[in-house]
Amino acid sequence: MGLRNFIDDKVAPHFHEGGKFEKYYTFYEMFDTMLYSPDTVTKASAHVRDGIDLKRVMMTVWFCAWPALLFGIYNTGYQANLQISEFGFQAIPGWRTDIVAALTGFDQTSFIANFIHGAVYYVPIVLTVYIGGFIWEGLFAWKRGHEVNEGFFVTGILFSLILPPAIPLWQVFLGISFGVVVGKEVFGGTGKNFLNPALVGRAFLYFAYPAQMSGDAIWTAADNFSGATPLGMAAAGGLDYAAGLTGVAGTSAGVDLTWMQTALGGIQGCIGETSTLAIAIGAVGLLLTRIASWRIMAGVFGGMVAMSLLFNVIGSDTNAMFAMPWYWHLTIGGFAFGMVFMATDPVSASMTNTGKFVFGALIGVMTVLIRVINPAFPEGIMLAILFGNLCAPLIDYFVTRANIRRRLRRTGGLA
Repeated sequence: MGLRNFIDDKVAPHFHEGGKFEKYYTFYEMFDTMLYSPDTVTKASAHVRDGIDLKRVMMTVWFCAWPALLFGIYNTGYQANLQISEFGFQAIPGWRTDIVAALTGFDQTSFIANFIHGAVYYVPIVLTVYIGGFIWEGLFAWKRGHEVNEGFFVTGILFSLILPPAIPLWQVFLGISFGVVVGKEVFGGTGKNFLNPALVGRAFLYFAYPAQMSGDAIWTAADNFSGATPLGMAAAGGLDYAAGLTGVAGTSAGVDLTWMQTALGGIQGCIGETSTLAIAIGAVGLLLTRIASWRIMAGVFGGMVAMSLLFNVIGSDTNAMFAMPWYWHLTIGGFAFGMVFMATDPVSASMTNTGKFVFGALIGVMTVLIRVINPAFPEGIMLAILFGNLCAPLIDYFVTRANIRRRLRRTGGLA
């Protein structure tokens, strides 16, 4: 209560009408609502028809992403320390190397050493994301004369988790700027965007800087080291699916891969996408609080399983991806993260119950289609979700029209 009273009595009057900093009220309100609930309810979309406000919904998603975040930090450091310790590579020169060397000595057997090394790379990324995002959010809110929406808390953390660990910070700033401005603010802000802003930023970076976003050298924060992700290995025919769930299916970055390992984590990939188990913990939280739609998740999963089984039956002598079982699609690449945190975005997804199943199934089918058929793009969940976002209004339109026709038939209003 002391901090709340201090803000209300000593700080707020200077930013309210008549205060000497009145024109900067938007920026004051932005940081005030980071600490406390807003005084007013949402007057425009996105609407929350519940006993909690929009901020609490966003914060719940934010907290549910933490299992994937914490494991991602650890795994980033583990992958780097493993390669440095076993193969003698030098860490990327600079202040990060000095910090890690002084605190940990690149010891891959130490949990603390791995976590510190990962944090040295992740913290600058997430700080760049939030600084860049809040600059644009604040400027647009200031220009339009309204308060800063809480939606960026979720966009920021999700965007930081779908980036490779060794991405240059200037690209991080460009990506989040494009995602916020072009993916959301030009359409009016949170609740009015029809595409997922985090994925818009990620797609911009992928197509603008493909070498830095998809090359083998960006997944591990170690100099002179290059190692393919499990999904990249699968596309090149380097995984043995006959090995079962615990047998060695391939070797990546000096680590023997099993399906169980891809489910638990400890593999190369984007920061928050490597542990399906950590993502599943977040999914449980989202489903128990009813913030994420189980219909969308079920649709994505079902569409993926159906399409992968179809390709398994068809088979191919030249394309190894045809043989990938559905449970490998689930645990490698960004499928699990996209299904839980990206596809369920309530603003850009379908709104009707039936439409959510169709929307999810479309994403699941498209993900496998892109992974298997497109040789230049082994990952498919990002483009599949963006395609689903474009189709969501049309899906809801046809579902609504079908419901109207059924009601008219029941009431005799339609022959």
